[in-house]
Amino acid sequence: MTAWAGVELPHDTQARYQAWLAGGRQAEMAYLSQNLSTRLNPSSRLSWARSVLVLAVPHAYPPPQRPPGGIRLGRVARYAWVRDYHLLLQPYLQDLERLAQSLGLRAKGYVDTGPLSERSYAALGGLGWIGRNAMLMRMGEGTYLTLAVLLTSLPAPVEQALYPNRCGTCRRCVAGCPTGALLGDGTLDSRRCISYWTIEHRGLIPPSMWEGIGDWLFGCDICQEVCPWNRKARAFWQGFVPEPELAYPNLEDFFYLSSKAFERKYAGTVFLRPGRTRMARNALVVLANLGNPDYLPLVCQGARDVNPLVRATAAEALARLGDLDSVIPLLQDPEPSVAGVARALLGGH
Repeated sequence: MTAWAGVELPHDTQARYQAWLAGGRQAEMAYLSQNLSTRLNPSSRLSWARSVLVLAVPHAYPPPQRPPGGIRLGRVARYAWVRDYHLLLQPYLQDLERLAQSLGLRAKGYVDTGPLSERSYAALGGLGWIGRNAMLMRMGEGTYLTLAVLLTSLPAPVEQALYPNRCGTCRRCVAGCPTGALLGDGTLDSRRCISYWTIEHRGLIPPSMWEGIGDWLFGCDICQEVCPWNRKARAFWQGFVPEPELAYPNLEDFFYLSSKAFERKYAGTVFLRPGRTRMARNALVVLANLGNPDYLPLVCQGARDVNPLVRATAAEALARLGDLDSVIPLLQDPEPSVAGVARALLGGH
């Protein structure tokens, strides 16, 4: 599916984004406020850019069969069940760039990497509407859409009719978000978003967020799962093939593999963005939230991890699972931040 829009964003769209930034709702994702003039007006840097072609690929595929063996707990966002979408879609954009060049045009493609608002251009081009869950939506495909864009030197198309907003009075996504991240106006507060904390955030996840994260290991699909428009959504592009080892990763990998071995095993997947350390951090949050003492040995392994972020998270997980004795050795941790977490947890005992 494609849409075509002019490169200039409307003033109200620009103002809305700037207000979102001013409210700090980008959390610690500083890149969202960088190159702001280019993000709001790409032609300010690429003077030849006149229009944007948006490509949308559905990823509403059914879950694969759970693989045997290992500790396979926690949920992974649906888009991460396949190989890294950046790598899968980039060749198609490169083909379009070459086609444009052969026609005497200029073009530059981005797969969620450039300073562009893909959803805004998709909505402006009539591909769908931006729903209350802050995602692009369209009837038939729902919200499970992966977007890519191609800046072109083609003149902007004649103004097109916008896709009608079909959210109506429905607020299931807003009510269903366990952390209150959705603001109800088509935007979200990243500071309360499970996907932000499990993918983008680099440090400790605040204990106040743990309960809301629940069993989400990587990302979150709750606001999409409760959306009525996703009930019949189906994927139809054969380039996206869900892999059981990505939909249900073995948590032991995050604790027993070295960072290099992790990178080799999960090469070409979006798990490389948080990396082994943060995936181990996320796994500890999930294990603590599930509350099953059978997995204490894995949590204890986290308390011996080479990375202080994992050890500090393990201390909190051990305390929540009622194993304060295993927290005591962390009082002597060489990393002050880890020892500080242990002291705070043991202070009343």
